[in-house]
Amino acid sequence: MSNNITLKIEGMTCGHCVSSVTEELQEIPGVSNVEVDLVVGGASTATIATNKPVENSILEAAVAEAGYKLVSAEA
Repeated sequence: MSNNITLKIEGMTCGHCVSSVTEELQEIPGVSNVEVDLVVGGASTATIATNKPVENSILEAAVAEAGYKLVSAEA
């Protein structure tokens, strides 16, 4: 069973930003896929597929580790 979570992330400006966020999110246990849509000057969207529940605090910590701010997370 796979669940999708949509994240809104602020502060991303380039392809390297996308790579950093993708890498951090993929390291979370249960995350099977990450797709990031970069929006320069606004909130970018990351859609992650998970095969088990993932706490918002874990997602927020991963985004912060990449250097950005998690604005929202919706299942």
